Amino acid sequence: MCTSEGVVYDLENIAPFIKKFGIDPTSGKKLEAKSLITLHFKKNADGMYHCPVLFKVFNENSHIVALKTTGNVYSYEAVEQLNFKAKNFKDLLDDSPFTRADVIHLQDPQNLEKFNLSAFYHLKNNLRLEDESAKKDPRANLKHINNETRDILDTLDKEHKPPAAKVESGSEKPARDRFNAAHFSTGAAAASFTSTAVDPSTRVEAAILEDDVVRYSMVKKKGYVQLTTNHGNLNLELLCDIVPKTCENFIKLCEREYYDGSIFHRSIRNFILQGGDPTGTGRGGESAWGEPFSDEFKSHLVHQGRGVLSMANSGPNTNKSQFFITYRSCRHLDNKHTVFGKVVGGLPTLQTIEEIETDNKDRPIEEVRLIKATVFVNPFQEADDELAKKRDEEKAIQEGEELKERRRENSKVKLKTFSTGVGKYINPELKKKTFAKALQEPIPSVKKQKTSGNFGSFSDW
Repeated sequence: MCTSEGVVYDLENIAPFIKKFGIDPTSGKKLEAKSLITLHFKKNADGMYHCPVLFKVFNENSHIVALKTTGNVYSYEAVEQLNFKAKNFKDLLDDSPFTRADVIHLQDPQNLEKFNLSAFYHLKNNLRLEDESAKKDPRANLKHINNETRDILDTLDKEHKPPAAKVESGSEKPARDRFNAAHFSTGAAAASFTSTAVDPSTRVEAAILEDDVVRYSMVKKKGYVQLTTNHGNLNLELLCDIVPKTCENFIKLCEREYYDGSIFHRSIRNFILQGGDPTGTGRGGESAWGEPFSDEFKSHLVHQGRGVLSMANSGPNTNKSQFFITYRSCRHLDNKHTVFGKVVGGLPTLQTIEEIETDNKDRPIEEVRLIKATVFVNPFQEADDELAKKRDEEKAIQEGEELKERRRENSKVKLKTFSTGVGKYINPELKKKTFAKALQEPIPSVKKQKTSGNFGSFSDW
């Protein structure tokens, strides 16, 4: 875009400026968007702007003109030779007629005053648009930087990772109550006292325990699950009170029917029976939370005897959904795999499965399918219900205490005294207003009673 004086602007920059100030940034004259002329530059095969007639590439020394009627851009040499000297006042590209006054000089090497930035109206009067993107760009205030600084900033942009935004929402942080309040503090007061990088804090507040810590402390019972296979049932007892995280993962997956229809993809006689992978490959499966969870090793929980239920993994703290049942003692697996239960019913079924032949990859030749996993006892749901009930009771008690406190505070409100003796709490101003109002009211007239002049006799005496 350009003006009739030949000042070229970018549409994205000039349009907001005109909308806000309504003037030409260079001259300060009144300017409307509809008066701007759209320019049509041509490029050569190398992508450089050039004259479409003489095919000369434009540079800082070129004399460039445009026609007001069409907006086509040419070198002044082409217009002078083919239009002015030939007296052919038609556009060299589309034959549109024009006059000498329609020729706009965009760049004239002989007239450098046009490019004198110090004379620009918007610079002298400090008129500028606030770009939202520039506000967020840390380089917005850097006008001139050398190549070394630019390279350093580019490297910083690539390697620097901004810190994760703090969660402002109050709903993300659980409310503190007597169930999740820890016996230790958050440490904020001590940290703010010893470090200037921490926000000052003078309150010592109890830390908030994670929900799982509170819930698991209330789990006191064992869990029970039945695995129905195509060779019989396996009844499992889960050690929910000892290894709660692992047991909750297994129970959640059973309740979601995650294991239903899967196969036991690995069976090694005198060793283990492994399953829990919906893909049946031994490389799939995920935990109830989507991410691997940590091991829960206990010194007294070992792979001793037949029917021990344990988690399969691919290394430390990589527990997902796969599990295995031992055919015999496997003490070399202790502290490598989390023991979380045992078979309490269905050992003949386990014997039948162990006797099935396998291929060279320990895969049963005869399919061993887990048809359905049924949860009989879920201590975690019971703990959640109990915790919710206790919290409701605690909330009701707190509301009652708050109500009593408000009533106690209201009863302590001291009445204002206006005098001493009887009636000291009565406002004398109210008494005056009542007396004045009484004086203004009309006195009701007393009706005279009619008297009778006839005395009568003494017969009624």
